[in-house]
Amino acid sequence: MVAPAPPLLPIFRSRLQGDLLAALLLVPDGEFTLSTLARRTGASLSAVQREVDRLEEAGIVASRRIGNARLVSGDPGSPAAAPLAELVALSFGPVQVLTEEFADLDGIDVLEVFGSWAARHAGERGPAPADVDVLVVGSPDRDAVHDAVARAEERIGLPVNATVVSPDRWETGDDGFVRRVRSAPRVGIPR
Repeated sequence: MVAPAPPLLPIFRSRLQGDLLAALLLVPDGEFTLSTLARRTGASLSAVQREVDRLEEAGIVASRRIGNARLVSGDPGSPAAAPLAELVALSFGPVQVLTEEFADLDGIDVLEVFGSWAARHAGERGPAPADVDVLVVGSPDRDAVHDAVARAEERIGLPVNATVVSPDRWETGDDGFVRRVRSAPRVGIPR
């Protein structure tokens, strides 16, 4: 069965393709094993391998072997790499960009995207997201969160709104905001 085109940007063949392109094109010097890409995208190893084979055949990504490991990266020599990376940053990039920009922040228990971007990522139809909403559960330095958001906005090209929630407030879940976020699609940001 062929998965439908993702509502985030339906020119991509699948959400997996968009997620892989984000991981591979938005990290200029990044090299990832197929297992790492499968873990990051939540897809099976065989599905990732098939999609990487297609992208490599198209000249968008490159791979090399070290022992039994196949390392995959974006192909900077591809004339499609830069324009495709811009499209991917707008549509699938928030997870990759937020992962990088929040990587060094301490005091975060949960980091997730919610709102319209998460809904489109989950396959819900609707207008293109005008912003990216980020849930930060924990007690991070708020200036550091603000700085990470500013860097992410610049890279993604969309406004990024971070809401910091205390762990107690998140656990009890007895206010309207927490209930609304918990009942809607969310996309976890790897920490």
